[in-house]
Amino acid sequence: MRRIVLVSGTSNPTLSKKISEFLDVPLVNPQLRRFANGEVYCEIEKNVRGADVFVIQSTCAPVNENLMELLIIIDALKRASANSITAVMPHYGYSRQDRKSAPRTPITAKLVADMLTVAGASRVVTMDLHAGQIQGFFNIPFDNIFASPVLLEYITKNLNRENLICISPDAGGVERVRHFAKKLSTELALIDKRRTGPNVAEAMNVIGDVKGKDCIIIDDMIDTAGTLVQAANALKKNGANRIYAAATHPVFSHPAIVRLAECEALEQVIVTDTIPLSEEGRKVDKIKVISTADILAKAIHRTFNHDSVSSLFI
Repeated sequence: MRRIVLVSGTSNPTLSKKISEFLDVPLVNPQLRRFANGEVYCEIEKNVRGADVFVIQSTCAPVNENLMELLIIIDALKRASANSITAVMPHYGYSRQDRKSAPRTPITAKLVADMLTVAGASRVVTMDLHAGQIQGFFNIPFDNIFASPVLLEYITKNLNRENLICISPDAGGVERVRHFAKKLSTELALIDKRRTGPNVAEAMNVIGDVKGKDCIIIDDMIDTAGTLVQAANALKKNGANRIYAAATHPVFSHPAIVRLAECEALEQVIVTDTIPLSEEGRKVDKIKVISTADILAKAIHRTFNHDSVSSLFI
């Protein structure tokens, strides 16, 4: 008889617990310890022989610690004779390094894919990949789950769509924003962004009419929030009314929280719980967190039952 086992890493225990409650499956917390030199020790205290195991771990900050922890948990499960091991990574670390951006640079997203496969993962489930082509780095089944259903539900219930316009913060995000604009029956506009260095961007021109409109800037992640704040200020200068932002992954590297708190142009920042908020972030009232546990739980359940995952979004 097939059985499902949920294993939680340490990066996002709250999300793991919610997924466990949705599925009504007990959560296994492996014994994870650090040796004096920082090496990770893992022991799975539950029998997983022949089980279909789902390991829930976001590779968020500290990225290298959480990634190594995930690899070690997968290796421990493989050696414990699990039937299958699915790495459920709500946030896929290193996803921005998906190509050679300069000579003699790595493609780290591919390196992570290789490490997960060699460690023993038989499938990977993630949410809103920064670059869709990363799926091609894997020779094992890969599911890229979308957070758009939960974000769209929140926007529909809480924002006035009659005067709303969807904004892409750069040219690369137009396809994502077009999807939101279609579902919300709104127009879209674009920020012409020029990047001058890593994590450094300068928002230039607003392409589209935003005067008197309520704007919602949509992106897959917010890192240092430099792009977002400059985009909001550019929209305000062009006559926008209320300005909101929505993103799947709240990376919030320093000084993102400070920038968001001090940005008067932004009324609300809507994010999901793929990455847990810091204590500092939880104190900022304009940051609203919505849960992806329901949709991730459904994806896990359908994967276990060999049902369609893509039908969740049709």
